[in-house]
Amino acid sequence: MMAGTLVFPVLVLAAWVSGVCDAGCADRAAPSCCPGRNNECVERSSRRTVCYCDAYCRRSGDCCDDYRSVCHASALDCAVGPWGAWSPCSSVCGAGTTERIRQVVTPPRNGGTPCPDLKQRRGCFAHTETCSAAKEVAKILPDSFKRNFKDPWRRPHMLMKEEKKSYCVQMRIKQSSAVCKVKPWSAGLVPERSVCVECQSDAMTTDSRCRGDGLKNIRTFWTTASAPGCSGSWVRESFTENCRCPPYSTIFV
Repeated sequence: MMAGTLVFPVLVLAAWVSGVCDAGCADRAAPSCCPGRNNECVERSSRRTVCYCDAYCRRSGDCCDDYRSVCHASALDCAVGPWGAWSPCSSVCGAGTTERIRQVVTPPRNGGTPCPDLKQRRGCFAHTETCSAAKEVAKILPDSFKRNFKDPWRRPHMLMKEEKKSYCVQMRIKQSSAVCKVKPWSAGLVPERSVCVECQSDAMTTDSRCRGDGLKNIRTFWTTASAPGCSGSWVRESFTENCRCPPYSTIFV
């Protein structure tokens, strides 16, 4: 009788331990195993403890008892191709970023090693032909200064300066300082307003352009010549040769 009572608990304990070992990834509905980290890829053993069947469990140490036999044996690690070429610098002038990518050749399966980073980014410093133009700061005035000026001190034998045809640039204001509100004409230089700026012959340099006339879709800077402290940034939207801006516009100095 004593022997019978001792054998029975041992048999029960053996069956209970056997149930713990059997519970795990094999009991999960497909997919039995999961790549990467997946908190939903979970199973509960007969001991009512939680175990996982995702690849991350190898790091966290909470894999189910049969993870190695069920998942790792059939696991397929991620495979990637070579890195592509670096992209052009995001800036045409000064500091910017460049990046490169690579493609997945074989995706991970059955809890295989997840894919590494597919994109790399690093800093770059650009210095293109337009870099010098991007650094120029335009000086502007209201078009009330637009007039034919005759120098009273010009000697009769001195040649008149060749008159070049004007051109217009349409600029979109992006930023303006609070000081601009002081003058009535500069108070209209508010963000997101489109303004026409005319480059007249007297303001042109030797290359027949006005300094600071902007770059397409690139933010450059401006300041007013008659309102100290009034300045900001803008982006050129269009360029028109042989053009005159409408009344109440601005001109380059």
